[in-house]
Amino acid sequence: MPLNCGIVGLPNVGKSTIFNALTSAKAQAANYPFCTIDPNTGTVTVPDERLDKITKLVVPNRTVPTTMEFIDIAGLVEGASKGEGLGNQFLGHIRATDAICHVVRCFDDAEVVHVAGGVNPLHDMDIINTELLLADLDTVEKRAQRVEKLAKNTQDAKIKTEAAAVAKLKTTLEAGRPARTADLTDDERVAARELFLITMKPQLYVANVDEAALTGGNAYTEAVEKRAAEEGAQVVKICGALESEIAQLEPAERKEFLESVGLEEPGLNRLIHSAYRLLDLITYFTSGVQEVRAWTIRRGTKAPGAAGVIHSDFERGFIKADCYSCDDLFKYGSEQAVKEKGLLRSEGKEYMVKDGDILFFKFNV
Repeated sequence: MPLNCGIVGLPNVGKSTIFNALTSAKAQAANYPFCTIDPNTGTVTVPDERLDKITKLVVPNRTVPTTMEFIDIAGLVEGASKGEGLGNQFLGHIRATDAICHVVRCFDDAEVVHVAGGVNPLHDMDIINTELLLADLDTVEKRAQRVEKLAKNTQDAKIKTEAAAVAKLKTTLEAGRPARTADLTDDERVAARELFLITMKPQLYVANVDEAALTGGNAYTEAVEKRAAEEGAQVVKICGALESEIAQLEPAERKEFLESVGLEEPGLNRLIHSAYRLLDLITYFTSGVQEVRAWTIRRGTKAPGAAGVIHSDFERGFIKADCYSCDDLFKYGSEQAVKEKGLLRSEGKEYMVKDGDILFFKFNV
């Protein structure tokens, strides 16, 4: 199952427009609040030039890229944490995602109504972040009432760890800071996962701009970038309207169109890569005449865990992994040449897979 990002924001900031272009799906995009009620889900391929290069050298029967899932979640409004709009339902959808792409409107257009009456990205960011934080605070306060009593009457280390985590999270959220900034120990962080807190998830800001601001930015994007820097968050500038045009073109036409507007690649590629980095993901490859394939794992995954992404039997019966870097393949032109240079090696259970590794697993069950 691919890891996923929930696309959130106020109504009419361009979430569904960006989602449609991103996934070439057909989510309803209308100029009024709540046009998206059920979350739209789209699986997208992660652009990777390395996969194309491996394919040209190996010439397999088929090539399979790695993927990410994006979920377009309906526009939140002020008071969503208390059920305003369709808030509770939407917040539930966000809890099920791995990360958040927070779309902020950074363009003026009299034809597109703004739910708050005027374009003010910092105000919009504050509304969304506050609603997510209040929803988490409600969750933590309810858990605190239960776990504090249990912790006083037990020596169970797990319960005491949970109580400590909940206390720290409550203090952090009451101070107006997201749960991900709480100073938790490793054990407390494990306990906190069971709360499914929204503000524990990594967040990426997507500044939806007009074409004129795509390269140089504008006053709105400058404000968003400053706030994001204070939070230690990333910002990606995208022109949703332009990306919609690009998405409708045939692949052969896209390059020419991008060059005509001064871009090297679609902004959506940058969004996908930023989301990939946000989740701290890397890619490894398997390569053979039958298939060349990219696989997604979290950074720091050891070889058996990487094998388990292919099939649980590979992890359970892991023996070793033959391994070399795709950069060595590109340099020497074939796996045989890599072997002759002594660059293909066997790695055991403690090997931490690196981005760009080409692996062949040996297992026995």
